[in-house]
Amino acid sequence: MNIDQENQNILQHIEEGNYHAAMNLAISAMNQCRREDNQPGVDYFIQTIKTIANAIAMEFGS
Repeated sequence: MNIDQENQNILQHIEEGNYHAAMNLAISAMNQCRREDNQPGVDYFIQTIKTIANAIAMEFGS
C-alpha cells in the first residue's frame, strides 16, 4: 500500500466536500494495512478517520 498516494486521494475528496467517499477510502486503506500486518499504517488511517469525522463535525455541527 502506498500510504502517501492513498492519503492524497482521500485529501482530494475532503477538499471537494465528499466526506462520505473520503471516509470509505480511509476505512478501506486501514483494512488493507491490517491485512498486510502494517500496524503503523492502521494507526495512520485511524487518525485520518478521526480527522475526517472532526471535519464533518466542524462543517455541519451546531
